[in-house]
Amino acid sequence: MPEKILIVAGSKSDGEIVKKVEETLKELGIEYKVEYASAHREPEKVEKIVKTTFADVIIAVAGLSAALPGFIASKTHLPVIGVPVSAKLMGLDALLSIAQMPPGVPVATVGIDNGKNAALLAARILAVSDKKIEKKLLGYGKK
Repeated sequence: MPEKILIVAGSKSDGEIVKKVEETLKELGIEYKVEYASAHREPEKVEKIVKTTFADVIIAVAGLSAALPGFIASKTHLPVIGVPVSAKLMGLDALLSIAQMPPGVPVATVGIDNGKNAALLAARILAVSDKKIEKKLLGYGKK
């Protein structure tokens, strides 16, 4: 079954945040795929990943200049959720980089290191047209 959510992280050092996303999606029973690729070092790889995904939502995890979420958003019409990572400046640099996208390149942004909220936001987006996910979210909220 194809993934509903694509998680792209800029580097393996973002693995702890990716793990938080995965744990929440597993709990909700949502199919996902994880890829690691840098917008700075591997832009062609990132673009290929984005152009060939079957996902309905993309979660992009990035720290420092956090170019990955915006780069992905510039290459797709899919909703992109950026997760800033606290690598330097307590993550404020990444947060501002993701939140301050130019007009025409929207990226939803969650709190610093908050992979769980990124997963929940992606699930809410999917739940608009998927009653099964909506039901699981309602049960999750009651916990």
